[in-house]
Amino acid sequence: MTVVLVGTLDTKSEMFAFARDVVEAQGVDVHVVDVGVLGDPEFEPDTTAAEVAEAAGTTLDALRDDSDRGEAMTAMGEGAAAVVTDLYESGELAGVLGLGGSGNTSIATRAMRALPVGVPKLMVSTMASGDTEPYVGSTDIAMMYSVADVEGLNQLSRQVISNAALAMVGMVANKSDVTVEDRPTIGITMFGVTTPCVKVARSYLEEEGYETIIFHATGTGGRAMEGLIQQGIIDGVLDVTTTEWADELVGGVLNAGPERLDAAAETGVPQVVSTGALDMVNFGPRGSIPDEFEGRQFHVHNPQVTLMRTTPEECAELGNVLATKLNAATGPTALFLPLGGVSMLDVEGEDFYDPEADAALFDAIREHIDPTVELLEIETDINDEAFALAMAEKLDEYMRASGIGP
Repeated sequence: MTVVLVGTLDTKSEMFAFARDVVEAQGVDVHVVDVGVLGDPEFEPDTTAAEVAEAAGTTLDALRDDSDRGEAMTAMGEGAAAVVTDLYESGELAGVLGLGGSGNTSIATRAMRALPVGVPKLMVSTMASGDTEPYVGSTDIAMMYSVADVEGLNQLSRQVISNAALAMVGMVANKSDVTVEDRPTIGITMFGVTTPCVKVARSYLEEEGYETIIFHATGTGGRAMEGLIQQGIIDGVLDVTTTEWADELVGGVLNAGPERLDAAAETGVPQVVSTGALDMVNFGPRGSIPDEFEGRQFHVHNPQVTLMRTTPEECAELGNVLATKLNAATGPTALFLPLGGVSMLDVEGEDFYDPEADAALFDAIREHIDPTVELLEIETDINDEAFALAMAEKLDEYMRASGIGP
């Protein structure tokens, strides 16, 4: 059982030596990985900065000679990721602890993101009280705010670092009581406006013997699901809610990137997809919406979230995107169209009811979808029980036909 410490020992040796001593005092081994570039450490690490640079395909001397801090941070992050991955795969890593400012936070969390979900990852950082998405991404990294700068030991830093070190010891030294059942796992995407559909589909699939994991389609949720598909953790996908593509296309705040919908297609995982919440683009508070969107139709979901209705032109583009992504699938794929509305707000009497926009979406899909994708059109809205059951039953059919059903 070993805790790996990832840090810039050229500037933070004192703090890492303290963290190492706290962990070792609890009877847990420590492996220190030095990712500092500027100078020499005050104690000998288990993996040197030169070895980290080599793991990134460069040398420490080259990074020092270039005097490009950004390039050095990128290289050491890549090298650290390779080092901790090797340590994990060889059974020498039970958890990772990092300490630092923006530089080592970038490097250490890059290494942490290379590890599977479930491996303990804790970053003590001056950046933990701000926007942590660039560091955490779609992984299970825990971040602890250092309060003061991670520079020198004092009564405050000793307590914070000690707490972090003991937290890491607790995570690696205690066996989890979580039961892992050997059942095929289905990834499902959900938004508040598609929740009724997901609840019905989830209940059906679990009764059939599947494990289900629900992903909130908030950008990071979609990226997390894509990553777990690539890792082989998810065996089938019920992609009810593809709304993140609306944000990617139009410029909302909950986009999952242009790779959204790629993982299942590339891996051949059975997938059943729909157009959930493609009637909306997500923004923050009403006053935060860019001026270019003034005059559009909005719905204030809560004080922190404002939704904007997609136009017929945007819906046509979204239909093309969905068709193109699904046409690339290498496994069984179905696309379900809820002709009565794609969300709670897209039904008669609600704010985003717009038959013209929906027609543009559906027509574009019909025009561009390949015969290799099974296209099913149902005369209900997406949250109708019949629609939810039809999607779940189709995925169950695909899973069993592929030999990976329960």
